[in-house]
Amino acid sequence: MAKTLEKTRKQIAKKRSGSIGALHEKSRDSKRLHRAQVRDDRLEKLAEARRKKDQPLLARAAFFQEVVQQNGNKPLDLEAIQAKIREFVHQYDEEYEEIKKARRPGRPASAREDLLKMKIAALKKEHHDGFYLPDLSSEADVQLLSKFEGSWSYLTSIKWVKISAAGNVKPSSFPPQGL
Repeated sequence: MAKTLEKTRKQIAKKRSGSIGALHEKSRDSKRLHRAQVRDDRLEKLAEARRKKDQPLLARAAFFQEVVQQNGNKPLDLEAIQAKIREFVHQYDEEYEEIKKARRPGRPASAREDLLKMKIAALKKEHHDGFYLPDLSSEADVQLLSKFEGSWSYLTSIKWVKISAAGNVKPSSFPPQGL
């Protein structure tokens, strides 16, 4: 149960000496409980939307954490980073091709196929313009990334960069503004 509703229920029960079940439907206390419930629902929806929006960056950080751990928690050179970026960008290609082959000729694309196509196009564009990832060339940031446990707040302590397909490296801030 959410905080606001729980606090309100406790206050009303305290005022009524423990009995909260005998509220009139239009009483001040029942309206207060209703407002608290609506507020908690709204806050839960906002939190869920934020978690959904943050999920791609958490998955990206987890992918590059695995890369660092496979490398023995050592920094990578630019060529190795570029290869891992290409691997990340093309991670949906096989699934997209399978779905595309499974579709009968003349039929429109499925929603999943359209979604994968958009993801692939967005990742390719980002790779061309500047791929956003943790700095894997710095020893300190590699050590920090290897200790990443999956929380959003931990990612702010790691230095982030944008690496373009041409090999240009630009420092960036977390969280990203236009991603």
